[in-house]
Amino acid sequence: MSAKRLPGKPLLKINGKSIISQVLKKAKNCNIGNVFVATEDMEIIDEIKKHKGNTILTSRKPKSGTDRIWEAFKKIKNKKIKYIINLQGDEPLIDIKDIRNLNKIVTKNKIDIGTLAIKINNKKKYLNKNIVKVVTKKKINSKNFARATNFFRNSNISYKNIYHHIGIYQYSVSILEKFCKLKRTKNEIKNNLEQLRALDNNLPISVILARKKVIGIDTKQDYMELKKIMKYKS
Repeated sequence: MSAKRLPGKPLLKINGKSIISQVLKKAKNCNIGNVFVATEDMEIIDEIKKHKGNTILTSRKPKSGTDRIWEAFKKIKNKKIKYIINLQGDEPLIDIKDIRNLNKIVTKNKIDIGTLAIKINNKKKYLNKNIVKVVTKKKINSKNFARATNFFRNSNISYKNIYHHIGIYQYSVSILEKFCKLKRTKNEIKNNLEQLRALDNNLPISVILARKKVIGIDTKQDYMELKKIMKYKS
């Protein structure tokens, strides 16, 4: 709720439904496992309860979404869980098939950290500092995945194999615990990108190509654009 660029964005409505409730529905429809909404805000807890969702109230201590996920996971106390998917609450356009494919590839290949990315088809997106870019060691396609070598926001960096990063991660429980015990790195703090903590500590992140594009909601302009798209689709 305290997002600096767009305060209160989880409860903003599109087609009469809050953004967070639409992400919750996508997560449930994946049928991969139990779904919990981890949040520090009672307003979100109340909203999710209206939609019969499971919630975990966390403290305000976590410095990143990943740290919040670990705090929430410890409250579940289920030792049988091997993987956790962290789906960010501002990605209502993320495709269910892409989430399922991420899970399939991560579990089949015993990947410790997996994430999604899509191709960047125009220069405007590349120049947009609100869009996080990921660089991969080799080109990715629908049949392969590759290790991430960098994540960045700025547009004045030239690399091969640059993709638009999507806000979803799948972790093995053991690597999630290891990640959250690490101190935040200078690189992570400077760029406000938690995934750089993993790369700075030699924890590999595998990038899998998504089929459907998404629009993360970071600004009012993103919100208005997404409203138009989803109104048209409905």
